[in-house]
Amino acid sequence: MAAAPLLVSTEPKLPQYQVVTPYKPADPRGVPGRYEGQVVRVHADKSIVEETEKVDPQVVRRMVSEGMKSLTGEADERDVWARFFSPKDVVGIKVNCSGAPNIMSCPELVADIVTNLVAIGLPPRQIYIYEKFQNQMNSVKYESYVPAGVNVWAAESQRGSVAGYDPGVHVEANFFGEEDTRSSLVRLVSEKLTKIINVPNMKEHQAAGVTGCLKNIAYGHFSNVDRSHRSAKTNTYSFIGTLAAVEPIPSKTVLHIMDGLRGVWHAGPFSTDKKFRFFPKKMMFGTDPVAMDRLLIDIIEEKRRQENAPSIFDRSKERLITRRSQDANVNQFIREPGHIEYAAGLGLGVYDIKQIRIRSIEL
Repeated sequence: MAAAPLLVSTEPKLPQYQVVTPYKPADPRGVPGRYEGQVVRVHADKSIVEETEKVDPQVVRRMVSEGMKSLTGEADERDVWARFFSPKDVVGIKVNCSGAPNIMSCPELVADIVTNLVAIGLPPRQIYIYEKFQNQMNSVKYESYVPAGVNVWAAESQRGSVAGYDPGVHVEANFFGEEDTRSSLVRLVSEKLTKIINVPNMKEHQAAGVTGCLKNIAYGHFSNVDRSHRSAKTNTYSFIGTLAAVEPIPSKTVLHIMDGLRGVWHAGPFSTDKKFRFFPKKMMFGTDPVAMDRLLIDIIEEKRRQENAPSIFDRSKERLITRRSQDANVNQFIREPGHIEYAAGLGLGVYDIKQIRIRSIEL
């Protein structure tokens, strides 16, 4: 496994962040959780057909079963999920649909998570599949994969709507003199959910380097975040970890299941061009988002080497352009994969590859 270099920030000064939240850390917190520094990887070659992108639900079900059993050490399916959830919980499944309908949290995977929650006694009405933007959710149609009563919810029914955000939980930061300097938390998280399952994809991101667990619970939970990458030198290095550390996110996010049936190795996160899509046919399971994202770096870097594309750690000025391009040798931003190590410094998990315990399963 290739080791990603430690990134020393070239920032002369990080932005000043003002975090406002009435919530205190739970004991124990969900992040980095009871399995800090541990990741289970499951690979199944028959999970998806590359030519058609058709997913096999039975293989997905087995991947989830084996991955969760290995993570928890439990032999019984219900005991696995009962380690994290009770019938009294209101559980949110935070999907990622930023590339939908080309790439998104696989609905077959989300459906299996719902099945396991219902099996331990959670009523469907206490389960929320959610994301920020309604139009992206509409393109996936999660409701057609899950039992009646499961909530499919979006923070913004129309782009720019603020009704779905809680002004009482926010981060203030002035990046470039913008008019709106506040990013507020999704109201569903602060007011209703008791537990969160994070279901990100395996994707490169042109500003952040990769977009996995951390970015899905950070930018995926707050309003007004794209202002952090308006110019070539972004603020993703520190903003992602700062948002992910805002309570109650790290206390309520108790499980991460990374969907790597398909992925994006360049021009992420939207994957509008199939040539930048690839098929790891993997899932990762854990409670430590930093450790999981650290392994995601290696997956993206390996694929980029295979495609003779530069490393996501490359900061060469000659590779920068002012617009999006279909050329994998150039980029619109200086990527900041160091945001993962930065998040580790905030207590969100283990970054040092030598300290991460990895269990691999082949199906």
